[in-house]
Amino acid sequence: MGAVARPFVFAWHFLTAVPLSHVHHDPTNKELAASMAWFPVIGLLIGGMLAGTDVVLELFLASEVVNAIVIVLLVLLTRGLHQDGLADTLDGLTGGSTPAERLSIMRDPRIGAIGATGLFLSLILRYAGLMALPDTLRVPALVCMPAVGRWAMVTTAWESPYARTEGGLAASFLTHLSWAHVLISTSILALALGLGFGLKSTMVMLMMGVGVVLALRAAYCSWFGGITGDTLGATNELMEILFLLILPLLLLLP
Repeated sequence: MGAVARPFVFAWHFLTAVPLSHVHHDPTNKELAASMAWFPVIGLLIGGMLAGTDVVLELFLASEVVNAIVIVLLVLLTRGLHQDGLADTLDGLTGGSTPAERLSIMRDPRIGAIGATGLFLSLILRYAGLMALPDTLRVPALVCMPAVGRWAMVTTAWESPYARTEGGLAASFLTHLSWAHVLISTSILALALGLGFGLKSTMVMLMMGVGVVLALRAAYCSWFGGITGDTLGATNELMEILFLLILPLLLLLP
């Protein structure tokens, strides 16, 4: 049981701001890699909190207010980890001309103008995506959205080079990340999407997701020489937003 519980707890503590256990600590690299198989599960739990909050608040508040609160709750639950990664990635991409320069800029804890603008635009797009969701898709969309983003982090990280030669936080997760972890992660997401949207829509979303992941991986290798924790956070944000924006198109499928 401990071999299963520890990676789950590590995934929970890494991806959320909610303390779960004071017993499990000092993870090994193998346990950190194994924790990534749990990423979509953590996403589903976060999504369940978002969906539950949405259902309750919709009884009392206007949809515009509820959508804003849901976004705030998501940021609080994840302590803004992925938003920070997106901002740092954009600052590095636009502020440097070589991978080394970009990585150096990304280490700066301050957010630049481009990073702040990109973060602001991402929040607007997320809000617009929530506003455009059909009522019939709203609950499964909120439940699955965080799982999609976290699955994308796992699949982007698999077999990708780590950009920083001196190492970093994400490097510990990648050392022993295997195809088995990716398969478990993908299976969990596929099951959740299948229950929420049906087989045909699930196949379409997974194929599109794989395409986006491959494109992002190639871009990160070109821009930064590999991936970092910041680029994985940016991946999560981009995938969640794309998921919300594209989801209404599923209603057009025959």
